[in-house]
Amino acid sequence: MKMIWKKKDCWSWEEFIWLILLEFVIVIGCVKFVVQTIYSNWFDDELYAGTLMGLTIAIILILGVYFIALRPKKLSLAEVGLKRFSENNWKIIILFSIIVMIGVVIISVLTSFIENSLENSKTEAMQQNITFFTVFISFVSAAIISPIYEEIFYRGFLYRWLRTRLGFTRAILLSSLIFTVIHIPAYSVMPVNFFSGIIFALAYERTNSILPSIIIHGGTNGIMVLLATLA
Repeated sequence: MKMIWKKKDCWSWEEFIWLILLEFVIVIGCVKFVVQTIYSNWFDDELYAGTLMGLTIAIILILGVYFIALRPKKLSLAEVGLKRFSENNWKIIILFSIIVMIGVVIISVLTSFIENSLENSKTEAMQQNITFFTVFISFVSAAIISPIYEEIFYRGFLYRWLRTRLGFTRAILLSSLIFTVIHIPAYSVMPVNFFSGIIFALAYERTNSILPSIIIHGGTNGIMVLLATLA
């Protein structure tokens, strides 16, 4: 029973298609290209607008997972990996966090010729006005909001759904590819997203919980935000 999540789930193509449509039509087609403009006009500050947009996406995707994949089948959040993990897995968390940070540095150097994209506007806005509050907002957005909803959606549901049907290798590559594509037009960080998506999925695979993935994702994002204040 310990490994059952890798072999079987309670979902069909219907839940998968609805959640993919939610991501690509509502989140990307509406929120990122319409709502973001509204937020930018409201605040006239990309940091605040980007943070609110991230919170909006988090609410949409988490509610989507709940109302489409969980509630209709009377399932708990444990079905998308939100459950306790063994203390021994802290070794994996530390190791994978180091791997992500090293990978980010190497990939960033190799892709430094790619111009910064719109997705980096929050970081640029923070760097132009570094205060405790702007750093705090950036940290909360990158280290808490994004890791929680992205791991629930992309690893907890998407990777698991693919894992039970396509097997480990194809599931980890395809889920990481989707995780990368949704970051368009952030072309400069897409290689990093693909690499980190693989590591986050591996953490879920090894620990049977998405909490380690959330910790690794949040920890590395938080470190990068703090390093950005020194740039």
